[in-house]
Amino acid sequence: MADVVAVLGRGVVPADEPLLYADDFGVLRGDGIFETIHVRDGVPFLLSEHVSRMARSADRMRLDLPDAAAMIGLAGQACDAYGPHEGALRLVCTRGRETGGPPTVFATLKPVAPAILAARRDGLRLAPLTLGYGVHTRAAAPWLLGGAKCLSYAIAMAAVRHAGELGFDDVLWTSEDGFVFEGPTSSVVWAEGEVLYTVPAETGVLPGTTNRYLFDRAEEVGFVTAEKIPTVAQLAESDGVWLTSSVRGISPVLAIGENELAMHPLTRTLQRLLGFPTPD
Repeated sequence: MADVVAVLGRGVVPADEPLLYADDFGVLRGDGIFETIHVRDGVPFLLSEHVSRMARSADRMRLDLPDAAAMIGLAGQACDAYGPHEGALRLVCTRGRETGGPPTVFATLKPVAPAILAARRDGLRLAPLTLGYGVHTRAAAPWLLGGAKCLSYAIAMAAVRHAGELGFDDVLWTSEDGFVFEGPTSSVVWAEGEVLYTVPAETGVLPGTTNRYLFDRAEEVGFVTAEKIPTVAQLAESDGVWLTSSVRGISPVLAIGENELAMHPLTRTLQRLLGFPTPD
């Protein structure tokens, strides 16, 4: 499948056509927001929920995001051009140009990366890395933008590269005092007996759209749900750990640092519950 690019107010444009000015704040400062959405058979999954979360991020950033109807229409233009395939849709809104004017708003849609498909099937090994502040710091510091999905991912990507150099697949963000936050591009879920847990939003983690969908339906496969803030050691001692995100779905965690973990026996059941194909 060919990549698709659509620009608000212009529609679908050639995927290799430049669309950002050199003075766009998204380029200069990472000043903007985005959402990544799983496309199933050409249809964006949980699109309204993602657009609503994007609006909350825009509010945190004091960013003039177009209304929900415009964002949903933009997503539809990209999906219509892409066809009935699985894909990763990204909606992006930057603050616009340094010289002034409206925000820059566009969508991209491309096939799911092989590494993401492999993570669903084979699992992930995580390097626990600190964000350098306490577990409750972001609640009292709104300028840290806890809970907002921003374009400024330089630190997150540097951490992922560092984890790769250490032989890991991804990162588990932790607080300076040793508690678990989330992954750079994912939420953390774990099981203790029949209880499925995630980290509460009060810590500044991004409220996961896929997580919400999972927790709303967990009773269908025998889980009750709750929130708490574990230490890394407590997480490693649980019955099963997963990372969840929109395109990744739910991927089993097989190691946290030096701690080896077994894949939970209901992993494939949870993937089916989320509507993802069960890997062979």
